[in-house]
This record gives sequence, C-alpha cells and structure tokens, in this order.
Amino acid sequence: MSILLIRHGETALNAARVLQPADTPLSERGSAQARSLARRLAGLQLAGLVSSDLPRAMQTAAPIAAATGHAVRADPLLQERNFGDLRGRAYDSLGFDPLATDEAPPGGESVEQFRRRVARAFDAVIAMRAALGGPLAVVTHGLVIRTILQEHVRLPARFEVPERLANTSLTILAETSPHEVLLLNCAVHLEGGERDDARSLAGF
Repeated sequence: MSILLIRHGETALNAARVLQPADTPLSERGSAQARSLARRLAGLQLAGLVSSDLPRAMQTAAPIAAATGHAVRADPLLQERNFGDLRGRAYDSLGFDPLATDEAPPGGESVEQFRRRVARAFDAVIAMRAALGGPLAVVTHGLVIRTILQEHVRLPARFEVPERLANTSLTILAETSPHEVLLLNCAVHLEGGERDDARSLAGF
C-alpha cells in the first residue's frame, strides 16, 4: 500500500446533480462519510496527507488529519476540472454532456488543459511519496482520479475504470512505476445512511 487516492465526500450539489462551484462544502452526510473514512485510515500508518484546496476536499481531509496526526498539504493542481460558467447549473438541464465536450466552457478548462494539469499533479504526488518514504493519502475529485486511472497507472485485467467513483471511495496504487492498481473505488467503510448515492453526480 503506497498511494491512496480518495474522492471527497458528498455535497448537497452532488446529490442535486448540479455542477459544483469551487466553494461548495460537504453536506452533513458527506461530513459523516469523511469521518468514517478517517476511522478506516487511522491505523494505516500514513506518512503524509495532501489534498485539493477546494473546500469539499479539504473538509474530507480534515478528519483524516485528526485521526493520523498529519497536517494537510493543499495543492491546487489536484482540483476538479474547471467547468467555468457551467458551474452552478443543473446537469440535467444543460441539454448536452459537458464531459463529452473537449473544448473549454466559457471561463473553464478544456480536456487537454485538464489532462496536462492532472499529469503535473500526479508527478507531484509521486515525488512527494518518494520524499516521505511511506504511504501518502491524496484527497481529490472524481475526474482527477479517473484521469489518473486512464492515463498514468497500470490497471490489472480484473479491474475496469469505473463509470463513477463513490464519495470517499479509496483507490490504492503501488509505489513504483507502473503504479499498479491494488484496490479500486472501495467504500466498504460507509454503512447505512452514509452509503454513496449512485444517482448523484460523480466527477463535477
């Protein structure tokens, strides 16, 4: 176990299927999900913790920091793709799938810009993990994790890139290149009312 990729907890806009503005916080259920994940990670002897600097990721990282004793390093490279002027709008009202559009929305990022940023973010994660000499937890977003899975790691035949990543799901990568996926999109720490809502948006 070496690099732990974590999707942030649920937000009210996830559940409402709205493209999220940057300042979107966790919902009450999202905060509970983050606490459950922190309990799962408490005994894993992490060497460090880094997070997207967006509130929903930082709020997910905070209970992990409290449970492990590691301060959260904030890295804007780990932010979700910027959908610009589409943020704040209901996904189902758009009349098109913004994920299927390579061009940048007004005020946002193109797919190519986003992919280049994720590549830089993953390089930074690899360098940080090497400097720490132990497991690194990385709290980020659905499209970031999906891009890493598609472009930067080795996915064994038993796995497929998931259609959606559950809130607070855990994906574990091997330390050394080609960074084989050891665990994928696992949310067994969520029980009862904390379970991920599969109808919510993943990757916005």
